Amino acid sequence: MVQLIIIDEVHLLNDSRGAVIETVVARSLRYQETTGQPVRLVALSATLPNYADVADFLRVSGENLFYFDSSYRPIPLETTFIGVTETNQMKRNAKYIDVTYDIVIEQVKQKHQCMVFVHSR
Repeated sequence: MVQLIIIDEVHLLNDSRGAVIETVVARSLRYQETTGQPVRLVALSATLPNYADVADFLRVSGENLFYFDSSYRPIPLETTFIGVTETNQMKRNAKYIDVTYDIVIEQVKQKHQCMVFVHSR
């Protein structure tokens, strides 16, 4: 009997693979309704601005919804967005790499840690 389902990267609900997550959620909710056996759903995402909408979809009540914003972190994060205006895809990708590399190297030289998130598979 399944009692816990952990869904990592739940923001992929809006992706081509989201149907799989939806199916797992729907089946687990249906299982709970028909058997009366609780199944705990834990949905995780580092990038989910519409967490309340996802909570509604998962049928999570307010007292069971936990959202941790950047103020919760013991060490504050700095966020930087980089825009590149190059229209040629190959040149744009190369520019992304060059600009990101330069910024990372500058951060490391200043003895900072650095993490880079990119939108890709």
